[in-house]
Amino acid sequence: QVQLLESGGGLVQAGGSLRLSCAASGRTFSTSAMGWFRQAPGKEREFVATHSWGGGNTYLAYYVTSVKGRFTISRDNAKNTVYLQMNSLKPEDTAVYYCAAGQRQPLSTVLTAMRDYDYWGQGTQVTVSS
Repeated sequence: QVQLLESGGGLVQAGGSLRLSCAASGRTFSTSAMGWFRQAPGKEREFVATHSWGGGNTYLAYYVTSVKGRFTISRDNAKNTVYLQMNSLKPEDTAVYYCAAGQRQPLSTVLTAMRDYDYWGQGTQVTVSS
């Protein structure tokens, strides 16, 4: 069983930055795909970014088009934590952000579908004011 705990959400003005953190339990963190999804009010949960294991100490980062160049996903295996650095935030980034872990990730495969992830956090609210 893996537990995920997100933190770092809050209220920020447009153009500002936030860094989300997701602390994971479990011994397979380093070889698991770690993803961030978000759900805005009245909308379905959508993929934001993923950090997939590519073998050894290699990881692949992939982003939804709307956040490319503004968001950066990274991880610290020593701390079992994945991060989402969000810069140049826009009001349309307002959502509850969820961290997810995928333990069935094939090597060097990017996972963007919710069904590919096995464990989910409770979410953290990000609100961007205009």
